[in-house]
This record gives sequence, structure tokens and C-alpha cells, in this order.
Amino acid sequence: MDDPVIETAPLGFQWTTIDPFLFCVHHVDNYPAGDDDLGPKPSLAGRNLGNDFEGIDGWRMYHGERVPGFPQHPHRGFETVTFVRRGLIDHSDSLGATARFGKGDVQWLTAGKGIVHCEMFPLVESDAPNPLELFQIWLNLPASDKMVEPYFTMLWNEDLPRLVTTDDAAHTTEVTVIAGELAGLRPPPPPPDSWASRPDSDLAIWHIVMEPGATWTLPPAAGPDTVRVLYLFEGDARVGDHDLAPSTGARLRVDDDVVMAAGDLGAEALVLQARPIGEPVAQYGPFVMNDEAGIEQAFADYRATGFGGWPWPADDPVHGRTAGRFARDPHGKSIVPSESVAH
Repeated sequence: MDDPVIETAPLGFQWTTIDPFLFCVHHVDNYPAGDDDLGPKPSLAGRNLGNDFEGIDGWRMYHGERVPGFPQHPHRGFETVTFVRRGLIDHSDSLGATARFGKGDVQWLTAGKGIVHCEMFPLVESDAPNPLELFQIWLNLPASDKMVEPYFTMLWNEDLPRLVTTDDAAHTTEVTVIAGELAGLRPPPPPPDSWASRPDSDLAIWHIVMEPGATWTLPPAAGPDTVRVLYLFEGDARVGDHDLAPSTGARLRVDDDVVMAAGDLGAEALVLQARPIGEPVAQYGPFVMNDEAGIEQAFADYRATGFGGWPWPADDPVHGRTAGRFARDPHGKSIVPSESVAH
């Protein structure tokens, strides 16, 4: 076959994405031990609190001022998919739902016509480091679904299928299937109004971990209109005639098998693929619509309604040190693995 790599680009702090994906970032923060407020024990002097993205000492406060994370902020017109590999996130939103998730869990939030939420990173270990690693992906909604009701789903770690293969040299590859079918494995369904819920979207989110020297074959996509990007963020790999260095994104052909071969250090990658929505995109901060008029209306609606207001006593609520992984819907119903959280 022809070279399967169409183009490559280095990965920065924010990864370049292709329609229908709007944004992807890989947060890795080596947080220290936590204090009684579940914030960092070390002094925060010298940090630009409220907008700390410098990575001093290997970690960031982001928009948090006592606990790292993102205090209450609005969204409209798209979805966030948050995959937490290490650490915990405390979620609260304007509809009254709340959760603590992490350690392999995924939260999939359809903002739709508007929601306010916060994502805080509680440092629950008081005498040990609190490493955090997560991916946040923004996924666009088509015009017909921009104003749907907000909805979120918890895809618990225990419910995510994993494809484990061993090549002829006994090297292993493991793929976590977050969205899209792979080798007959199907993850729990995404929110009902998501682009991913349309069978013809061919949307997939796969996390790949390859042992040193392992080989694995990505199957063809469902159709020629699908766009597939491989984000190699750890290790190195050979794909076709290309030796991909760490922190490289590669747009791949989708019409045939693509063989990956991990280097001496192994390889770790995220695959995002889908058929594009193909509509105009107007984005301003937390709002994604189809034109400037839609953005102006989003700001006007948020000023007028607060997208339901904020029912929590603080802009950055966190749960106690001993709280485990959980979710509660706006009516107080507890959600456990294999159940979804619906607004």
C-alpha cells in the first residue's frame, strides 16, 4: 500500500485536532502531598494564582487558587471527554450533579444549550505525592444539536473494554476502547446527542500502550471520509516508512491496515478518528457555535440565566479526603459502574 502517514506535526501543550475534534490536551502534573484543604502543601508563592500554567516544579494550579483545577466555568455547543489515567477529579455542575472520578474513568459531558461546571484536582494523599494524568478532548456538535439538553455519562474504568494482543515475538499491546468499536469490543454508549452516537460518524477514541518492540495493526476505518490522527506522546514507533519521535502527531490513511512497531522504549499513543461534521465553526473561549451571532447569543444567555445558576457554596468545591469514586445525578441518585448519569 501507499505510505500510511499523510502528514506529521509536533505535539505542543495543546494538540492540533481535525473536525469534529476541537481541542485535545494531555495534562501531566506531579503534584506534591496535599494539605488539609486538599491543596498543595508547598508554598504557592511566586505562582500566578488564577492563571498558573507555567509548570513550576512540575505542576500547575491552572485556574485554582487553593486546589488545582478549573473552578466554575460555562460551556455551550460542544462536548468534553475527560479520560483520567492517574489521580482524581471532583466535578460539580449547575444542575446539581457531582462526582469524583479518576484512575481510568472517563466523563463525557454534552454541554448542549449551556452548563456551568467545575473540575478540581484534589490532592488526597497527605504524606505522598499526588500525580495526575488526564486527557481532555473537546468534540463539536452539529448545528442541529447545539442546543440540546446538557447530559453527562460516566464511563467507569471497570466498564471500558480493553483489547490485549501478543505479537509473534510475545510482545504485548493493550488498547483501551473509549469510543468506537474495535475487534468486536464496544464501550458503553456515549451521550445520546453526541456526534459519536450517530452510527455513520465512525468516531473512535483509543488509548494504545505497546511494550518495547511490539507490533500492532490498526484496522481500516468504516469509510473513506473518516479522518484518523495518531498522537504518539510517549516512546517512539515506526509507522509505514516513518520513524515517529516522541510527541508527534500523525494523520494516517484509513483505507487499509496500518502496522505500528514500537521502539526500544515502547510506545504510548491516543487515536482520535471520525467522519467530519463539515460545518462552520465559531469559537470564543468556552462557547462553540456556527457563527458569530451564535456566540453573541451564548454570552447574552449566560449573562441572563447563568445556565441554571451555581448551587454550590464555593466556585471550587471538592469532596473529602476519604471519598471514593462516585457520581450523583441532579436528583441525588447515586450512580455506580455500569450506570450512566443523565441530566
